[in-house]
Amino acid sequence: MARIADRAEQGTRISAAVWRLMAEAGPQGLTLRAVAAAAGCTTGLVLHRFPDKRALLRHARDLLHERTGAAMDELSGAGGSPAAVLRAVLRHAASVDPAKQQEARVWLGYLAAALGDDDLAERHRSANRAFLGRVDRLVGQVRPQWTKARRATVSLSLVSLIEGMNTLAVADPETYRPTRQLAVLDSTLAALDLADPPA
Repeated sequence: MARIADRAEQGTRISAAVWRLMAEAGPQGLTLRAVAAAAGCTTGLVLHRFPDKRALLRHARDLLHERTGAAMDELSGAGGSPAAVLRAVLRHAASVDPAKQQEARVWLGYLAAALGDDDLAERHRSANRAFLGRVDRLVGQVRPQWTKARRATVSLSLVSLIEGMNTLAVADPETYRPTRQLAVLDSTLAALDLADPPA
């Protein structure tokens, strides 16, 4: 039993190291040796779980998808008006606190690594399309009378807005500071008639 617990604890440490290195150093800093050093284990132990750098990158992307998906599922099921749920999900995707800024760095690093790798790019597309589908469903709940085409266009606009701000905020956190990101989100939702009326 202790050995199983040790393996689980090692896996947690390695995952945390992969995440931290992707956020701090990007894909170029994500090496088997760096992960081992950050996790406080041997390179052999890392190799046992991740045979190469691509496996480390896939793991980082999977962690991001799992974390954001679970949080958005929780937000979607928490109740509130459809417009409030839509805003909560989009706000969660925005880089408006240190944890979300770290996620944005991991997302951007993974995207950069995926440019020349079809497998990594497909994982990225799949996760992005899942987010787009979620937003489309939420937009449909706010405005069920809209056509499918209109929902699709608006959903694509909202996802592009959030991911664009996240990307730009990685390099320019002052211009794209959290208060501005939220102001842009709220003004966009209001302009698209997707916000609750003022109380």
